[in-house]
Amino acid sequence: MMMLNFAKMHGLGNDFVVIDAITQHVALTREHVRFLADRHFGVGCDQLLLVEASTQAGVDFRYRIFNADGGEVEQCGNGARCFAKFVRDRKLTQLDVIRVETNSGLIVLHVESDGQVTVDMGLPRFDPHEIPFEAPVREPEYALVVNGESMLVGAVSVGNPHAVLCVADVDSAPVAQLGPLIESHGSFPRRVNVGFMQIVSADHVRLRVYERGVGETLACGTGACAAVVVGRMWGELLEEVKVDLPGGQLLIHWTGPGHSVRMTGPAVTVFEGVVALPAS
Repeated sequence: MMMLNFAKMHGLGNDFVVIDAITQHVALTREHVRFLADRHFGVGCDQLLLVEASTQAGVDFRYRIFNADGGEVEQCGNGARCFAKFVRDRKLTQLDVIRVETNSGLIVLHVESDGQVTVDMGLPRFDPHEIPFEAPVREPEYALVVNGESMLVGAVSVGNPHAVLCVADVDSAPVAQLGPLIESHGSFPRRVNVGFMQIVSADHVRLRVYERGVGETLACGTGACAAVVVGRMWGELLEEVKVDLPGGQLLIHWTGPGHSVRMTGPAVTVFEGVVALPAS
């Protein structure tokens, strides 16, 4: 039986089990991840975050993300903020600027003086093959047929794939109905995170996100980035936008094509513990 030290953390209610794989031996199976994520029999989380030693010179850590269904994914913005707080709290680093490798490339985490964390998420990617999304050419929006109904979506990768829909009111948006249908739509070969965005003003949006392999969460950092990027490409939003999610507010800054997306928000440690993993 494997005993693991862990921390339970959240970023605006998007919650994580965070495990240090530098100072302890960790060998997780898909079943282990599902067990840890289970809110009845395990610890309970939207995603599991693994802190590993870097494999690249000049980079401080490696960051791996597993969804509640056990599948490994490329990026998680709320998790990245928790990652920064975790490695500082655990004395794994004293740096204020932390360079981290992920499955989608390098990200840079800035720990602010007030404890909030700004994440440089890198360049958004719009070419369909980079998202990935099946479309003959790049467009600002695409017609997607779902259950026989055509709807317009923006598609972008901010380290992971996102589809963004503009809705009149997020409170009444059919997230539970449309979310899983778009997530598994055949046009997205690796599935997709689905954002339902209400534009309040040019510097303020409301957002709900149905996350790939998780379902609707209280907050999604990459989803907030994707929504602002798509909204700016549509000509609807300014460079700096407040994004209200069910769990709280993020600040997203994106100058435009050729520039990185920056996200600022909180990270909170809920508790720490030791868990016994069942034999797999």
